[in-house]
Amino acid sequence: MTCADNPAERADELRGLIEYHNARYFELDEPEVTDAEFDALVRELRHIEELHPELITPDSPTQKVGGAPSALFAPVQHRAAMMSLDNAFSFDELLAWGRRMEKFIDGEVDYACELKIDGVAISLLYEDGRYTRAATRGDGSTGEDVTPNIATIDVIPTTLTLDKPPAVLEVRGEVYMPLPAFEELNKRQAAAGLRLFANPRNSAAGSLRQKDASITAGRELAFWSYQLGALEGPTAPTFRTHSETLDFLREAGFPVNPEIKRLDTLQHVHDFCRHWEDHRHDLAYEIDGVVVKVDDLAQRQELGFTSKAPRWAIAYKFPPEERETKLQDIMVSIGRSGKATPFAKLDPVVVSGSTVQLATLHNQDQVKAKDVRPGDTVLVRKAGDVIPEVVGPVLSKRPPNLPEWTFPTECPVCHEPLTRAEGVSDTFCTNAECPAQVTGRIIHFASRGAMDIEGFGEQRAYLFTSKGLLHDVGDIYSLTAEDLQGIEGFGEISIRNLLDAIEASKSRSLVNLLVGLAVPHLGWTGSQLLARHFGHLDRILEATAEEMVAVEGIGPTIASSVSAYFQNEHTLKVVDKLRAAGVNFKGPDAPTEPQVLAGMSVVVTGTLESLSREAAEEAVKARGGKSPGSVSKKTTAVVAGEAPGAAKLTKARDLGVPVLNEEQFLHLLETGEVPDVRPDGESDGQ
Repeated sequence: MTCADNPAERADELRGLIEYHNARYFELDEPEVTDAEFDALVRELRHIEELHPELITPDSPTQKVGGAPSALFAPVQHRAAMMSLDNAFSFDELLAWGRRMEKFIDGEVDYACELKIDGVAISLLYEDGRYTRAATRGDGSTGEDVTPNIATIDVIPTTLTLDKPPAVLEVRGEVYMPLPAFEELNKRQAAAGLRLFANPRNSAAGSLRQKDASITAGRELAFWSYQLGALEGPTAPTFRTHSETLDFLREAGFPVNPEIKRLDTLQHVHDFCRHWEDHRHDLAYEIDGVVVKVDDLAQRQELGFTSKAPRWAIAYKFPPEERETKLQDIMVSIGRSGKATPFAKLDPVVVSGSTVQLATLHNQDQVKAKDVRPGDTVLVRKAGDVIPEVVGPVLSKRPPNLPEWTFPTECPVCHEPLTRAEGVSDTFCTNAECPAQVTGRIIHFASRGAMDIEGFGEQRAYLFTSKGLLHDVGDIYSLTAEDLQGIEGFGEISIRNLLDAIEASKSRSLVNLLVGLAVPHLGWTGSQLLARHFGHLDRILEATAEEMVAVEGIGPTIASSVSAYFQNEHTLKVVDKLRAAGVNFKGPDAPTEPQVLAGMSVVVTGTLESLSREAAEEAVKARGGKSPGSVSKKTTAVVAGEAPGAAKLTKARDLGVPVLNEEQFLHLLETGEVPDVRPDGESDGQ
């Protein structure tokens, strides 16, 4: 499926997949897909959100870091967020990153290039030169306390080798399992009749998350430090470049990878990446790319961060690998919109360190074009699809007289006819009562990004639909204790908890309800715009497509889709059920502030007397403006309070951006007029 077919549905599907695989990776240490597959999912979602900003949701994986920390260990709040990195997969994407940096900084840039170790990110804390704590990255803000386990790794110092250690030192790096240790571990597992580890990264993560640190000690883990975190105290040195910080870490006793190189152009950076792409298997540990960082720390400060990643670093990811395996069968799944998607069932094959058994075949035309047939030996690639992609058959290994596969004419779930409209690539089950579609819609409605009904997951949705308790999302609010009694797994407490969660969801916002109804093409942002403009679901139902297009940010495709959706007889019956159940239909109040800053970008730095910085930024946004965290050529003005950021003021001066004091800022909020001031903050003529 391409994002052009149904971007809203595809984005929602991708978010669910990414959250699922995040949990497998970060919480369970049992990933089902490789990093290449996961990266492809995230890239596809980010691409859709770039083309359709209205589909971005606050809880989208593109707006967050990592995964939730495990409940096995005590939580640790990081001093500063452990953020993830944006990715590049080609020289063109590397150059695009460089061009984005030009919006924030000028002048020459040197790059520190580091091998991207396939392990587990760790933060180490030292106080007065002694090791005191270690934590995993977790969700970026909160990690897991693995202090005793990390203490078993020989190369991590317990005491810093410095004459005058700083009062506080935080070091970030990667714990990994060397390949010889991984092979030896799997030999021991096999000899004991235990499950083998899929790859060194998985085994390193599993070894760290042992409640018994003696088990970790027997796993021969290793560590590379790659980043200086907190540094506090009167003896703390200062640095100009990242390279200097790495020298300091070596001096303090931390292992620093010897292959790190400082380069002066992105072409040289790419040459370095290509070299290690060709020689990755020469190393005694696994890598999956190269991390490229701006070396100058002052330039880093100017570049700043996005919501989840530093602008001054990027991960150049190596391309995925391909493997051959036997195609057992071609099957068809039915999504909540009725789309029939063919997929391949494969003999299990290890590709890039993980076992693959399913792969996408996209649609009917793709199967025909690739001419893959059950019984074929096929080439499987880790590429940008929901699951690994079948590239095509190995014709030299095709058995004689192997019959072609034909697309089914009826739905494999409800056995109603499958239809394909002229000029489109997808085939659909048009039976709105198809159990696969009904269950898919219910799962989405109850999900966290929609009505957020706690405890109402996929298994319960399938269970309730199979028992005939649910026929659409409106039936959720008709469930009773009597309906659930006698069902295996449902006692008095679990029944009460579920019914309480369903009751609580009735008060969710109109935005959540619109998202939960899965209106084609309508995402979170579009739902916000409609909810705020119309203020009530009934007014959205009554609105024409022309009236919706008049809402800023709502295009004709979304407007037509929403209008058609709410004219559908089945939809109106569902709405009636929701109304009768007392589900909230009322939206947020319209903006009360005049939108005098529409189209403006105002950066706030320092401390103001009358407003906190957060309140100042909200005041800008409430009047239609934007308030980013960094200065660029698009900045309208910079507001400078007490102790402003020097880098922001310097950038404003260099770009000729007006710098306002608090009084001038309040005038801007009231009138939308930028006072006539110089970039140094002084009014002309004074």
